[in-house]
Amino acid sequence: MRVLVAMSGGVDSSVAAARLVGEGHQVVGATLKLWGGSSDSGCCSVGDVDDARRVAQQIGIPHYVFDMTEAFHASVVDPYVAAHAAARTPNPCVECNRHIKFDRLLERADRLGFDMLATGHHARIVRGVAGEPHQLRRGADPDKDQSYVLSMLGQGHLSRVVLPIGDLTKREVR
Repeated sequence: MRVLVAMSGGVDSSVAAARLVGEGHQVVGATLKLWGGSSDSGCCSVGDVDDARRVAQQIGIPHYVFDMTEAFHASVVDPYVAAHAAARTPNPCVECNRHIKFDRLLERADRLGFDMLATGHHARIVRGVAGEPHQLRRGADPDKDQSYVLSMLGQGHLSRVVLPIGDLTKREVR
């Protein structure tokens, strides 16, 4: 199976990629460039790209960087700022997953011929059998569960996503 792994540069996505390689899948790492210029901080910064590239090299997979700066600002940053101005408290991770990882990155994976998209989220997907729906479940580590930031995923997404570390605790990942 050909799998595109969203590699943030952290340990979770790195272990997710390594597990898939260990299972014999054809794995390619992809890091999203979301920031630029003087505001190059936070997730997916230049330092994170370098970390992901280094891990990809160590586990023997190709690594690419996809520039999604404009889409990130339009779909995540601008709505986040507007929500704060309206006295709401949005969760930018949910919107990034909704609009960037599981929309734009999954579309790119399709165009590039990948079978699945993998991330390092601490959550699990139970595959439906005989026409039953797929189910998103909490990760094995109750202190690190990230299923809430994936709650917007529909059946089409769940059928194309792999969460290789959802059955591990953070301690086991480290």
